[in-house]
Amino acid sequence: MPDSTNHARLQLRQITKRYPGCLANDAIDLTIQPGEIHALLGENGAGKSTLMKIIYGVVQPDAGQIVWQGKPLTMRTPAQARELGVGMVFQHFSLFETLTVAQNIALAMGSAAGTPKQLEPRIREVSQRYGMALEPQRLVHSLSIGERQKVEIIRCLMQDIRLLILDEPTSVLTPQEAEDLFITLRRLADEGCSILFISHKLGEVRALCHSATVLRGGKVSGHCVPAECSDLQLARLMVGDAEGLVAHYPKALGDTPFLQVDTLSWHNPDPFGCSLVDVNLEVRRGEIVAIAGVAGNGQDELLALLSGEQTLSKSQAQLIRFAGQAVAHLRPDARRRKGLAFVPAERLGHGAVPEMSLADNALLTAFQRGLVSKGLIQRSKVQALAEAIIQRFAVKTPDAQTPARSLSGGNLQKFILGREILQNPKLLVAAHPTWGVDVGAAAAIHRALIALRDAGAAILVISEDLDELFQISDRLAALSGGRLSALAPTVQTSHAQIGGWMAGQFDAIPSQSEAAPLI
Repeated sequence: MPDSTNHARLQLRQITKRYPGCLANDAIDLTIQPGEIHALLGENGAGKSTLMKIIYGVVQPDAGQIVWQGKPLTMRTPAQARELGVGMVFQHFSLFETLTVAQNIALAMGSAAGTPKQLEPRIREVSQRYGMALEPQRLVHSLSIGERQKVEIIRCLMQDIRLLILDEPTSVLTPQEAEDLFITLRRLADEGCSILFISHKLGEVRALCHSATVLRGGKVSGHCVPAECSDLQLARLMVGDAEGLVAHYPKALGDTPFLQVDTLSWHNPDPFGCSLVDVNLEVRRGEIVAIAGVAGNGQDELLALLSGEQTLSKSQAQLIRFAGQAVAHLRPDARRRKGLAFVPAERLGHGAVPEMSLADNALLTAFQRGLVSKGLIQRSKVQALAEAIIQRFAVKTPDAQTPARSLSGGNLQKFILGREILQNPKLLVAAHPTWGVDVGAAAAIHRALIALRDAGAAILVISEDLDELFQISDRLAALSGGRLSALAPTVQTSHAQIGGWMAGQFDAIPSQSEAAPLI
């Protein structure tokens, strides 16, 4: 439990930060005690990430004061923060993809900690102790998103941590991985480490955090003890009107098959990657098929093969078909002309170009939808599409000319998903569609996916959030070691069975008592 007998570990007094057209933080007060796990809640764009960056020295406040262990200071750089014992795991990863795990950790810790080679035994020991085993020599670009998240966390735990800031740390972790992380965090808190925890998974907040501060529109709107609140009460504190945030969607049977994958095997040349073995998959028009799995079990490889980022030879073209047409040899633009829309797992750099405006990012994948005529970009149409996405999906941004990197993670996710949905695809493939978005935005995304399904589109969702998959999917499977289980109607499966499939136990059959209830 938090120790309030000494000086507070961290105090923020009247912290204010303004950006052009946006007051991100408005006179915010926040106190965190030693050994306290403190949640920071709020909608996307409420100011949470900006506040964390101020604490970590990435951003300087326009006004206000930081008090660290009873002494006022100016947090000028992340290096200064790390020297004081502040570690931060960002929602968007801050890793060099061409370097190894050990090299990335060595860069963060400085030369005094030793060379990457010298750090390797300690990386192995710390990562195994906390249930996040890492191979120090692996190149970061070969890691899945979930594995990169582990690198970020272990990089912090390698330091003498007094305050650990976690921005959506479980967004790409399985429930078991998240519980393992919570064991680690509780142990750290028991040892006196303070933890500032940002998450939109309210059940996690209630189970883990001692106290919570709620932001709305850049201001502190309230405080609470999460364990004494329900998910709905927490949602109301965050967004006001919480009606419609908890929904059960009727299941659909689907119509004719649109996406068909037949006995697809693919050898990954990356020695640290995952190869696919005899993958069979069918997604019908008018249904949502979900694929669960622990990160690193072939999700990235399957997504690349479905999107066209990884092509097969013409002789293998029949292994992937859209509406009966062979497409496995086609590039992404050709597959999009046949009705594909794609939401990748990584928002910045893959789903959107950070430095480009929202309007230009809309053009990137929708240029075949009448936005280019005789080689000339139709700027008015591009602007209209971007504004339509912003309005329909409630994207918080000053305007369509705002750079993608300036949006909060959840708002950028809404924009990317909206860009794909408004193209009226015949097939939508979406990875982690609600990664890092608040409860209101997640509900809006779910409603948009259901509406697209009901309009006759085939939808494939790949995610590690089992609660989400059970909520929106009609049929469900799991990837393990590059092998895909058989598809089963969602209402006839259970969390326990899917967990078994994720562990490779494809023959496990649920008992009648384990089966999920009909919705």
